[in-house]
Amino acid sequence: MKKTLKIDVWSDIVCPWCAIGKRRLEAALAKFPHRDDVEVVWRAFELDPSAPKVQEGDNAARLAQKYGRTKAQAEAMIQSVADTAAKDGLDFHLLHARSGNTFDGHRVLHLAAERGVQGAVKERFLRGYMTEGQAIGDHEVLVRLASEAGLDAEEVRAVLASDRYASDVREEEDAARSLGITGVPFFVLGGKYAVSGAQPAELLLRALEQAWASLPEAERGAEASADGAVCGPDGCA
Repeated sequence: MKKTLKIDVWSDIVCPWCAIGKRRLEAALAKFPHRDDVEVVWRAFELDPSAPKVQEGDNAARLAQKYGRTKAQAEAMIQSVADTAAKDGLDFHLLHARSGNTFDGHRVLHLAAERGVQGAVKERFLRGYMTEGQAIGDHEVLVRLASEAGLDAEEVRAVLASDRYASDVREEEDAARSLGITGVPFFVLGGKYAVSGAQPAELLLRALEQAWASLPEAERGAEASADGAVCGPDGCA
């Protein structure tokens, strides 16, 4: 029987470390000899479930107020993450990002999974938010970005006008709590090996090799293997 390694990744659309972690996972998979037998599934995690559809205001000023820093210090924090992302080939413009509630975005990602384009839609959402300053909580923005990544615009619009996939998103968030996930990205490989944070590609590759080698025993609970930079409800580390 052909082996398949499943990787469940809890992340959020407005999480810069999640985008960095995705790119590093892709780099690890590029060097993994069994990459064609790997299935990546993107799971829902909301950094701020109480956020409005579109968060108005200055990102740096909001961050400064949250952490008791000056605006200049907050801008430096944001730029530091962007500089890290640049080393992984990502072009972040986080000072101009338009944050907002991501629950509906996660519902669209469930539709994308059913249509076989979840990875492409996830990538388009991340780029739309991190690089292009798209208002990621706005329904029409979600429709446009998702359609550019391969979904039917009218089907996306119909999903957003309903409560379809709402229970699926909640179930994934409940699963995150049961696993003790408080920050993302969080990777579970083969149902057994857990990697927290945007770890270097080399470490992710080792985790892939370890998970692949233990596939016959992969039904057991997740075992933590590493911790790295994450975003959580209180901010990004």
